[in-house]
Amino acid sequence: MTYLADAEALAARTPDIRLVAVDMDGTLLDENGVVPPGLWPMLKRLADRGIAFAPASGRQYATLRREFEGHSDGMVFIAENGTFVLRGEDEVSSAPMDRAFVDDLVRHLRDSPHDIGVVVCGKESAYIERDDEAFRSEASKYYARLEVVPDVIDVHDDVLKIAVFDFGHAEETTAPALEHLRATHQVVVSGEHWVDVMNAGVNKGNALRRLQDVLGVTPAQTVVFGDYLNDLEMMDAADHSFAMANAHPLIAERARYRAPSNRDHGVIAVLELLVP
Repeated sequence: MTYLADAEALAARTPDIRLVAVDMDGTLLDENGVVPPGLWPMLKRLADRGIAFAPASGRQYATLRREFEGHSDGMVFIAENGTFVLRGEDEVSSAPMDRAFVDDLVRHLRDSPHDIGVVVCGKESAYIERDDEAFRSEASKYYARLEVVPDVIDVHDDVLKIAVFDFGHAEETTAPALEHLRATHQVVVSGEHWVDVMNAGVNKGNALRRLQDVLGVTPAQTVVFGDYLNDLEMMDAADHSFAMANAHPLIAERARYRAPSNRDHGVIAVLELLVP
């Protein structure tokens, strides 16, 4: 199976596509974490046809802007797992967390028995206390603006989420340890080593729905691509949802279609068929 049969069948129905939302790691980016070169001419093709392109990621807004430097005019960014959405430089929506909750959670995480690092993700920057090379190198992949501070509790910024990097397996260790927070907040496994804590009701899917309202686009006019658990709700916000061949089983189950893996530049391959 080439994983293009679904895209070919959909293309034959000539869908009216107006919005493409794409996860980054494990989806758009290749196995080396690089944007496939085929995306740049595709972005021009989408823009020429009036189709909005929206990276939808757990990554920081500044990091996403860096990835698309020189190509970001007119783009929309769903950053920090949906807690911060911007159209150009204009904020579409944001979901700052209660500061007392943030401070309590930071104190709780400091007592974790697991080998973890904590990132406090603000609108202006991301902040860390742990500054060893092993953790900083991982955090810097996702946070272009990253400050080491003596105490993240003393930071003055709107906090959008708390991201936890687990040097073990996040789904088996850190996520269960934060299970008690699910009654009031989102606890999302966003990668093999990452868990994000955000306000209740905040996710990529709800952010995408807000963006659809702003752009006047319907789910029937929306295509999404994803691979991991923080993409689950986004699969429900579009009629044309694609799980990558390398996707988590729950994403593959939730999505309507399959796409080739990120190693095979599956996003580009599908868009070549849908936007000929």
